[in-house]
Amino acid sequence: MIGRLRGTLISKQPPSLLIEVGGVGYDVDAPMSTIYDLPATGREVTLLTHYAVKEDGVALYGFLRETERAMFRNLLKVSGIGAKIALAVLSGVATDDLARMVHSGDIAALTKIPGIGKKTAERMVVELRDRVDAVGVRLPGVNGAMGELPTDPVGEATIALQQLGYKPPEAARLVGKAAAEGDTAEAIIRKALRAALGG
Repeated sequence: MIGRLRGTLISKQPPSLLIEVGGVGYDVDAPMSTIYDLPATGREVTLLTHYAVKEDGVALYGFLRETERAMFRNLLKVSGIGAKIALAVLSGVATDDLARMVHSGDIAALTKIPGIGKKTAERMVVELRDRVDAVGVRLPGVNGAMGELPTDPVGEATIALQQLGYKPPEAARLVGKAAAEGDTAEAIIRKALRAALGG
């Protein structure tokens, strides 16, 4: 089982990363919260990983923070949530905020996360409430600031929202309302998601 990777970041094509370790390239999927904080390509990076065996092969999922990996693993234990939805959840909401929603039973907020319907949100509250304390998140709280700046903030933000499950017209609408002159892609995404989640 692969629990950690340290190597050179070759490419970032959210949600996929390519990391070269000892001459071997590893494909790793990661949430946007991790991708935002990665260094530029060509730099060294260390990721905590979750190794999964699937019917069609194996997959690696990478995280910069143990709290995110632990939350990802807990999400996978919820009936109806697979790796793709778990990544979308962690991309759309900080682990601290997710823990707060689960603890407070905020079904309305949970269902605003792409890929999460009412029944899944209800299962999350029931099945995760006792587990989120062990993850080590803060209640309440917000995770740290995002990192590297993209070159085309509006375009990057629109693509990121689409990768989180928003349809192109909705992603464009949310970004259009959120974007202000001088904003980074991260700032636009945060504002767009806050608006979409009613925050």
